[in-house]
Amino acid sequence: MSLDGDYILGGLFQLHENYGVTGTATDTENRKPDVLQCHRFKFSSASYQQIQVMRFAIEEINNSTLLLPGVSLGYEIFDYCSDLLSFGAALDFLTQKGRGAIPVWNGTNYRPKVISVTGPFGSSQTISVAPLYMSEMIPMVTHGASSVQLSYKNRFPSFFRTIPSDKYQVESIVRILRQFNWNWVAFIGGDNDYSRDALTVFQEKIRPANICLAYQDTIPQNQSLIGRLFNNIAMFNVQVIVVFANVEFVIPFIQKAIDLRVKEKVWIASETWSMSQELIKKSQIERIGTVLGVTVQRHKDLRGFDEFINNTVKSRHENACTDMDLKERCGQICSDCNSTSAQTIIGEDPTYSFVIYSAVYAVAHALHNALRCGTWNCANSEIIAYPYMVTEALKQVKFKLENQSIEFDENGDPPAHYDIVHWDCKNKTCSNVDIGSYLTNPTPSFHINETLIHWFAGTKAPVLQCSSECKSGSRKVQTGFHTCCFECEICSDGKYINHTADPYSCIACQKDEWARNGSTSCTKRSIEYLHSDDSLAIFLMFQASSIILISMAILVLFLCKNDTPVVKSAGGRLCFFMLCCLSMSSISVFLYIGKPTEAICTLRNSVFVVFYVACLSCLAVRSFQIVCIFKMAAKLPKAYDFWVKHGGQWITIITTTVIMLFLCILWIAIEGPKPNQIALYSEVILDCTYGVIPIFYVIVLFATLLGIACFSFAYMGTDLPKNYNEGKSITFSLLIFFISWVISLTVHLSTKGKHTLSVNPFSVLCSLYGILFGYFFPKCYIIIITPERNTAAYFQTAIQSYTLQPR
Repeated sequence: MSLDGDYILGGLFQLHENYGVTGTATDTENRKPDVLQCHRFKFSSASYQQIQVMRFAIEEINNSTLLLPGVSLGYEIFDYCSDLLSFGAALDFLTQKGRGAIPVWNGTNYRPKVISVTGPFGSSQTISVAPLYMSEMIPMVTHGASSVQLSYKNRFPSFFRTIPSDKYQVESIVRILRQFNWNWVAFIGGDNDYSRDALTVFQEKIRPANICLAYQDTIPQNQSLIGRLFNNIAMFNVQVIVVFANVEFVIPFIQKAIDLRVKEKVWIASETWSMSQELIKKSQIERIGTVLGVTVQRHKDLRGFDEFINNTVKSRHENACTDMDLKERCGQICSDCNSTSAQTIIGEDPTYSFVIYSAVYAVAHALHNALRCGTWNCANSEIIAYPYMVTEALKQVKFKLENQSIEFDENGDPPAHYDIVHWDCKNKTCSNVDIGSYLTNPTPSFHINETLIHWFAGTKAPVLQCSSECKSGSRKVQTGFHTCCFECEICSDGKYINHTADPYSCIACQKDEWARNGSTSCTKRSIEYLHSDDSLAIFLMFQASSIILISMAILVLFLCKNDTPVVKSAGGRLCFFMLCCLSMSSISVFLYIGKPTEAICTLRNSVFVVFYVACLSCLAVRSFQIVCIFKMAAKLPKAYDFWVKHGGQWITIITTTVIMLFLCILWIAIEGPKPNQIALYSEVILDCTYGVIPIFYVIVLFATLLGIACFSFAYMGTDLPKNYNEGKSITFSLLIFFISWVISLTVHLSTKGKHTLSVNPFSVLCSLYGILFGYFFPKCYIIIITPERNTAAYFQTAIQSYTLQPR
């Protein structure tokens, strides 16, 4: 295909692929000095689409008034169907413009037929033909040759490409492996530079990523030998297979996997076949497992391209090649081109459309700069552009195309931008789904949306490793050649492991340090207690202070309403004593804060238990007294009179309080609580002992029995008049008391640590708040909110209602 113009762009496209048919491009017949018959090979409609993209871009530039105004571009496009025998087409581009021959160099510049070359697609093809153009500094701007070798400017000084280097593609594949913690992989490639170079980079990248290459091999051209690869993969128990090869190698390889019923594998596809519609539409392709792939960034359909194709096909039918002269003018005989419909061309995979499109535009922009074109015209310029001038201009080119920045680095490579794709198979039909991306400009960025992946093993990514990762605190014991294969051995007490520095050795702690069994670091034995500036200690002190303030506020309120029925029914002066005891009990909370001393340990529990028992005895007496008034006074009048005349309630309260005080003095005198250091591996907890345990148990038992007695009296009065019924309130208070101390005892018996020091003061606060909320707050509510219930008449009515109830 050709089009005349002021400057000619050369194109080398593999329109016919030398695989999949009988005979190859290197067979005996084609070694004869005859014209290579590319039409004998398999026609590629995908390559034909790529040719049309180049033609479309050139036509678009020729119609532009801003880019190369007044300068027309032409093209010559050859079918580059063989690495070895298509050199005639490549050499044709070197012929001197207007003479049809390659001149002998005589020290002067000559103008070759083409100003640049686009293609060929493959890395090996490009590497073999590139030296022809490098010597004359003819720029090659390719769209598919991604080999790392082509970045070496000392060998390929005028080489540029619009597809990223395989170095970045391999990086994206390694990032995929790291994303899912897969470290036991196979690498399968083709017998060409594309695969060999990628393998070299892959081996370099996986070492610091702790990924092991379990197996690597080349797909043989003899398809009957492909089964050997799968036998080896099964022998090494590899579940992740990186297939980095051209599609012509991959198609028979994947077909063999289907035939052998290979399943439950993860396949990582390189950009050459990750979007292959021929592969994704193969029967039973969904059985091979999960396919993840890397592909060059895809763009929306080129605007106007569909219309261009339709017009081209229409024009082709109207001006068909019917005689030999016209066929010669049309280039190679291509009956398949003439029979390819517009729908077939448009429907081909557009992955490489934009990179071809941008390659043509890059040359056009470089030529525009080399000719020093103005905004409106280049035609009057006396400058004649030579290929080396375009090469120098390409190094500086930078422009926007379809909102994408087109530029080249010092190696002639563009910024990398890959899409991560997944073959999503539903109902035996697979399609490509974008699941992430990897780009290098302006900074490296990688992400994958794992929720879009449908795994062969379920909803989560399978764990595919030679050995499962050791648990924290365990060292690896390598069991073979690969570092990914190991057993785990937990580090003993007094040793730790630093997985980052050395995952294979346990390190002994220093003398002033300690580490638990299976630790990753050592800790110094720190002294711990409730410091006054700790947030927890501040909270405890605040709550204790609140109890004192609330108790005093209620005391003042009751003093002001001392003559009201509510205060009298609550116990009158007995309430004042209870509130004072509650305030004194809360002081014990402050004794839990700070470094414990012998005096603090002595007073800590004693202060609370004495005053709380006094308060508890008040509740018991009050409950008993109300029950006596309503249920026992009429039956035992003398006993009740004796109780009232001789101050039975105060005698009982004083007696129980004195007994508890005596027990505490005896406890302290024999062996009271003392400061104690509890060593817990990495810390020393400063706490207090319980002194003589038997006496301590007697104190706890006495308080418990008093609580049970109080609870019993309260329950006996549940059917009394509402205004005198303290049962629910006292029951609530006692339940909080019992529950909080049961929890405290459980925590002390089950765990040890700094925060267990706060359990006792929490229980103290809960016990005190229980009485405030359960007993005093309802009465404060009546006094403040519903004063109409705080009258003698209201109470008298309640008593009358109770006496009239049938019994």
